[in-house]
Amino acid sequence: MKPTTFHLSPFALPFALRPAPLAPMKTLPLLLAAILLTAHVHADDWKPEAGFKSLFNGKDLTGWSFRAKAAKDDPKAGEILEKFDGKTASSDARYTAKDGVLAVSFPDEADKLTGQLYTVEEFPKNFVLKLEFRAGVNADSGIFIRKPQLQCRDYLVAGPYKELKSYKAQDWNLIVVTVKDGVAHCTCNGEVLEEALKLPESGPIGLEGDRGLMEYRRIQLKEVAAGN
Repeated sequence: MKPTTFHLSPFALPFALRPAPLAPMKTLPLLLAAILLTAHVHADDWKPEAGFKSLFNGKDLTGWSFRAKAAKDDPKAGEILEKFDGKTASSDARYTAKDGVLAVSFPDEADKLTGQLYTVEEFPKNFVLKLEFRAGVNADSGIFIRKPQLQCRDYLVAGPYKELKSYKAQDWNLIVVTVKDGVAHCTCNGEVLEEALKLPESGPIGLEGDRGLMEYRRIQLKEVAAGN
């Protein structure tokens, strides 16, 4: 006597227990390509806000430069020494551009002199500067506004603004600098960092590398007519 063979159709199982259909092998490359394309679009689809212009194109260091160090009592920034148009890294490799991020790194083996990268353009008019930054643990950087520096750090660890409530450690934070009549009002995620930082009449925007890794993105500026 032959044993009885039972054939159980998957459709006889409860719906929740039915095996999921396998995607045809031909469709897998298409699915992978779609995922990669979506990720690329999300990385590159940022545009400046209305009235703003981007100071960093997200791809290279076009518009940025090294400048000569100027004396502290000199209100003007130093002369341009080297431009990095079309280059993805500065000549000392401390500043790199990739996937919409301008990374500022300061290797442990580097000398103790801080690195400074400046825009080629200078800004004599009133303006609003917006940028996002993400700090590594205990990272120390800075944002030069015409010439004076706003400390940009892993604030809760490195200071000087250790009492911030909305700062997000190792995540993206928004800096807004409003310059009017030679004075800068600076905030981080809406909290005041500097109420009235005095500035010279004109100068570039700069980024400093002092310790650890700091990343910047979405650097945009809008000039504002006098009196507004």
